[in-house]
Amino acid sequence: MKFEIITNRLRLRYWEENDLQHLIELNQDEDVMEYFLHPFSASESSIFYERMQNHLRQHQFSLSVVEHKLTGEWMGYTGCLYANFEAAFTPCVEIGWKFHRKWWGNGYATEAANAWLEYGFSELNFSSIYSFTSIHNIRSEAVMKRIGMQKIGEFHHPKIAENHYLNRHLIYVINKTAYEHSNL
Repeated sequence: MKFEIITNRLRLRYWEENDLQHLIELNQDEDVMEYFLHPFSASESSIFYERMQNHLRQHQFSLSVVEHKLTGEWMGYTGCLYANFEAAFTPCVEIGWKFHRKWWGNGYATEAANAWLEYGFSELNFSSIYSFTSIHNIRSEAVMKRIGMQKIGEFHHPKIAENHYLNRHLIYVINKTAYEHSNL
């Protein structure tokens, strides 16, 4: 499936086979994976890659690679997936992102996520987009705020042990009408 979004500094595209090694490296970085249960093994990253490819085939959208527009460097990923674990707000469309540390603190996640919000609302006709993360992940929460999402609460993530440090999550949402009004 052909897909490309170009922003001021970024190129977003769907995954190609040679992206898997970049994904493995990203998912093995302990700092990048701080708010996940553990860094992913190469096998776990391969399973995640296949899950994204299957999601794309089934739903015509998925997470996408983010490259630096000028240099072509592989930076990370952003995009949307259906979240269907058991929670009060699921099933829903979730937006997420993950970038190499080298790219942190320069607004790249915000720029990429904004591009995906535009695409999700205008091209995919989503009515609402959610995002969630551990209550400890203030960097991701800051991106949620910068892209206009509103906090609607907290929840215990059902896939994380209840007594685990990462169990408690924040939940943010933006609906199509709010997004359109914020971009007038």
